[in-house]
Amino acid sequence: MGYEIAVKNAWDRLADATAERKFAVKLLADEYSVDLDSRKVLSLSCNTPAKDYTAILILHYLVAKSKGLPRIKGEWLTFRELAGVEGYEQAFRQRVIERIIKKYGKNPEGLFSVLGRLPGEKIKQADIAISLSIFAGVPALIEMWKADDEFGAEANLLFDSSIKEIYCTEDIVVLAEFIVSQI
Repeated sequence: MGYEIAVKNAWDRLADATAERKFAVKLLADEYSVDLDSRKVLSLSCNTPAKDYTAILILHYLVAKSKGLPRIKGEWLTFRELAGVEGYEQAFRQRVIERIIKKYGKNPEGLFSVLGRLPGEKIKQADIAISLSIFAGVPALIEMWKADDEFGAEANLLFDSSIKEIYCTEDIVVLAEFIVSQI
C-alpha cells in the first residue's frame, strides 16, 4: 500500500478548493502540468508522471494557493519548532541533515553550485547558506558550518514560518527529503 489514499484525498481537496481545471507549477527547477479532469501531474522536463509524493506536495500547494498563499514572514523555523515532531527528530536528522553533511561537509562551498541549477540565492548566515525557492512563495534555507579542530561539519534545513499555513508536518518532512534529493 502506497500513497493511493493520500493522492485521492489531495485531488479531492483541490477539486473542492477551485474551479480551475489546469495548472502549471514550478517546483525547484522543474515545471509540472496539473490536470484536474484527468487527475494527472506531469513533469514537463522529462514528460513523465510525477511520483506520488511529489504529486501530493504539488496538489497541497495548489490547494493553499487557491485560498491565497500566506505572506512570507522571514522567520526561519527548524524542524524541532514544528508541531507534532516529537520522536521524529532523529529520523529527520538521518534522512535530511546527515545527507546534506555527507554531500557537502568536506566542501561546504560546493553548496553554492546548487544555485547554478536551482532557483535561489546566497545568504549571509552560518558559514555557508543558500535560500531556495521551492515553489513560488515557499522558500527554504540550507545552512552549513565548516568542520574545525573540535567539531565536524554541521548543517540545517529551515523553512519560513509561513510553511505551517501551507503544509502539515508530514508534508514538510517529505518536502525536506525532496529538497535534499535535488541538491
